[in-house]
Amino acid sequence: MELLVADSPLTRLVGLAGRRSLPSGRALLFPRCRSVHTFGMRFALDLVWLAGGEPVRIDRSVRPGRVRSCKAADAVVEANAGEGDAVVAVLRRGGPEAGAVLSRARPPARTGGSPTP
Repeated sequence: MELLVADSPLTRLVGLAGRRSLPSGRALLFPRCRSVHTFGMRFALDLVWLAGGEPVRIDRSVRPGRVRSCKAADAVVEANAGEGDAVVAVLRRGGPEAGAVLSRARPPARTGGSPTP
């Protein structure tokens, strides 16, 4: 599982909006986040809400055009619908040491084609 970290203003603003898909096995972590929207999305997401690095809730198969929040959370991971349990399993086994690769998300490409995280 590759956890991309949205830690710049641009990657936090854009997130996964406008993308046609997210490659299987990748997810996007938003630190310091309690609310997300799926406006501009083209596919459903599993949202894994975290508090202190521990999963506290999963919102499954959130469709485009929705808003979700979790007051108990301090971060959220956006993953493909159906992959939330895999994200939780990696986080519960210890994150990067258990096989998750943390890397910074790149801003979307400004040229044609579908940007990749």
